[in-house]
Amino acid sequence: MKFNFSGKTALVTGSSEGIGFATVELLLEEGADVVINGRDESKLQKIAADLRKKFPKACLKIIAADLGTADGVDVTFKALPSCDILINNLGFYELKPFEQISDEDWMHIWQVNVMSGIRLSRYYLPKMLKKGWGRLIFISSESGVQIPKDMIHYGVTKTAQMAVSRGLAELTKGTNVTSNSILVGPTITTGVHDFMADIAEKTKTTLDEVKEKFFQETRPSSIIKRFIEPVEVANLIVYIASEASSATNGAALRVDGGCVPTII
Repeated sequence: MKFNFSGKTALVTGSSEGIGFATVELLLEEGADVVINGRDESKLQKIAADLRKKFPKACLKIIAADLGTADGVDVTFKALPSCDILINNLGFYELKPFEQISDEDWMHIWQVNVMSGIRLSRYYLPKMLKKGWGRLIFISSESGVQIPKDMIHYGVTKTAQMAVSRGLAELTKGTNVTSNSILVGPTITTGVHDFMADIAEKTKTTLDEVKEKFFQETRPSSIIKRFIEPVEVANLIVYIASEASSATNGAALRVDGGCVPTII
């Protein structure tokens, strides 16, 4: 299926690598004007240069800002007064025993994973409604449904994203604006790969053995029994961002490899 994003501007937060970057590539391929975001301007400039070589006709912009802060979000508003597609992809996770998660840890992950999307949506949603078309997409996780015991604070933020997305959908009734969340399963991003490689080195095992053990012990409910590639997630994101998804609103859609063992 091919999509036509001509004339549509998409902001993909946290898009210098992983799922965000894969989404940027697909959107550019489909003709969208794309804004990539990260904190490191020099890294973004290099990424943009590489993307312009790959997509010479692309309309591409970078915004170097920490969207986990109100100031960073304000920088984004000034650089991008409006957008048609907001993909709230920014987020991070960390493994930490519950009793060691400090107030500062809770507030930091909440600001980055939840408040970034809330602040951006609060600004861009009214503009989408006025224009008569728009897409809000929150990149959540299966961890928001089955909270991991070793990163409870992360799971809580992913549940919150789904709740915010559903609530915002209620504000779009009778319009061509939609708000949906996507529940992502274990994905082999650069950070996850490095984490797995570090475990392999410390335990003197192979990377394949570490991955196999992960699905035996940490995510035994996975049906596909492998890590998801970022582009597999991006495929769903781009569909939800397109006109073709116009009847999907207020949904929590899964690209989790079958990790959540329920029908709905």
